Amino acid sequence: APQSLANLKITHHSRCWSFSRRGRKYRCFDTCHTQYGESTGERVLGLIQRVTEASVTVNEQTIGVIAQGSLVLIGVQPDDTEAHVKKLGDKLLNYRIFADDEGKTNLSLIDVSGGLLLVPQFTLAADTRKGLRPSFSSAANPAQAEMLFDKLVEYCRAQYPQVETGQF
Repeated sequence: APQSLANLKITHHSRCWSFSRRGRKYRCFDTCHTQYGESTGERVLGLIQRVTEASVTVNEQTIGVIAQGSLVLIGVQPDDTEAHVKKLGDKLLNYRIFADDEGKTNLSLIDVSGGLLLVPQFTLAADTRKGLRPSFSSAANPAQAEMLFDKLVEYCRAQYPQVETGQF
């Protein structure tokens, strides 16, 4: 029998919603429900841009160049771990974001033999919910961020040869 909506109590969370029905708790499938012993949902951030070519220049010196592939800005947060780095590395190499012969986004970076340009960018972790000045307290400290960025680069290079980087 269909459940009556009168039996539902919806509670809004900052990132999702959960509800209870006749005393039983239900929840969304997001990982922000820390009361259930899950993670906080914090992960290494990666902003992906498909490119026909990309390069990083520091002090008029080019330090990273790729042809077709993915330019990825990487933001590290305090709760990030090496496991998060490996998961992101696998996703970056295997996301099917490139077009196949039929024009469907069905091919990965590996499938198209594209380049991967990883660039550290702490501003991705900015908290802009309040006021007009972003807070960067949600970004990892520089030593931790550099260590995890280097682990990401190392992991990706072990899986795939065409990896270039920006400068931390």
